[in-house]
Amino acid sequence: MTKMIIRTDKVESFFTRARKAAQKADRGESFKAMATLSFEDPQEMFMVLSEARRSLMLEVMDEPKSITQLTVKLHRERSAITKDIGLLEKVGLLISQKRVNPGHGIEKVVRTVAPKIEMIATLG
Repeated sequence: MTKMIIRTDKVESFFTRARKAAQKADRGESFKAMATLSFEDPQEMFMVLSEARRSLMLEVMDEPKSITQLTVKLHRERSAITKDIGLLEKVGLLISQKRVNPGHGIEKVVRTVAPKIEMIATLG
């Protein structure tokens, strides 16, 4: 995927976009390699995308990093980073994979789902 959009939106707008996408698929048209994650309430979006979680996402945006690298770089506890990674994976913004760390066992490496993530919050 090349782009992820995170936005606040009403349920009706979500269904309007879904109908347009379905019509486009019915016509056999291709889609851009992008996805949209919608929150109905801006407060919920900001709770999920806290400052600490946005910093974590920025760290792995250009280059995947291990949890150990993230704890050092972000000066945070490993358990807090692991918890945030789990939440961001659950909502579809991060992907983690286990890989062999020669001489040290296995490590978990984290990356974003897209090289560009656009956030749009609309109040009112």
